[in-house]
Amino acid sequence: MKKFLKISAIVILVVLVLGTFYMLWKKSQPEKTSFSTTSPIVTTIENKTVATGKVEPRTVVQIKPQISGIITEIYKEAGQQVKAGDVIAKVQIIPDMVSLSAAESRIKRAQIALEKAQIDYDRQKSLFDKGVISQEAYQTATIELKSSQVDLVDAQNNYDLMKEGITRNASNYSNTLIRSTINGMILDIPQKVGSSVIQSNNFNDGTTIATVANMKDMIFVGKIDETEVGKIKVGMPIVLVIGALEGKTFDATLEYIAPQGISDGGAIVFEIKAAVSLSDDVFVRSGYSSNAQIILEKKENILALPESALIFEKDSVFVEVQTKDTLVFDKRAVKLGLSDGINIEVLEGVTQNEKIKLVK
Repeated sequence: MKKFLKISAIVILVVLVLGTFYMLWKKSQPEKTSFSTTSPIVTTIENKTVATGKVEPRTVVQIKPQISGIITEIYKEAGQQVKAGDVIAKVQIIPDMVSLSAAESRIKRAQIALEKAQIDYDRQKSLFDKGVISQEAYQTATIELKSSQVDLVDAQNNYDLMKEGITRNASNYSNTLIRSTINGMILDIPQKVGSSVIQSNNFNDGTTIATVANMKDMIFVGKIDETEVGKIKVGMPIVLVIGALEGKTFDATLEYIAPQGISDGGAIVFEIKAAVSLSDDVFVRSGYSSNAQIILEKKENILALPESALIFEKDSVFVEVQTKDTLVFDKRAVKLGLSDGINIEVLEGVTQNEKIKLVK
């Protein structure tokens, strides 16, 4: 047993000694020098900024009733195209019983007055035909009869308006029929049959029966940071990327920059709007989130380097240029221009044929 332990101790000691010698030998070996190089390229560099927002119709109209009542019919649904004047829904008036009773009484009084005027007219006409009364008296009776007829029609119309919201002589202009005021698509009909609605007045905005929008005239509405707003101007081209429509981009033109900023998450941002150019074969829904890429500056056919090749020391920028001895690099100052975050324009310091060391 003691012999076994002694042999084991010797083996462990030998292994430790050999391991130590191997580690020392490994450290004494010279490190292999590895590096990557690149050459300046002629390319195009664009300096862009991105504004986030959404696409929505330029014209959105809320259709509200001209009377208060209850919806009895809905003829359209969201997604349908409508023209100005198309009927969307019908509203039934719930009349005030006191006012309705007064209107009925007015009709009865007008009927009585008309009957009396008719009797007077018949008597006066008979006397006039016999030459007993003057033409003036006959004309007075005629005028009284016509006036009573007008009063009865007026009383009947007043009653119909209170009860039905429409008169017999103006059925085509009924304000119980809720019509679209523009050509476009119905985005939403938030009300159901049986819902009570309120007309728009000085004290109430009224109940929205439908929302109609022109989906052929879309705009991008977004926000841009205050550090970038000074670099853009109305008329700039924009490339619009809509997340829901993968692989498609849309051209747009900046047409509005808000004169006043707002606070958003501690940062000051400005609202912008851009007119979107849409093709007939693409349908863009209202509210799609999107990003607007605005090209602030663009240079073509310029000499550029990857930014990973730059060495920054104080206020100067350098690159390491490979010499004839491939393992030796010459540190050289360069003058830089436009950058897109990946490549940067080189104005002075290197040529296209030189090899530049990439900084790890």
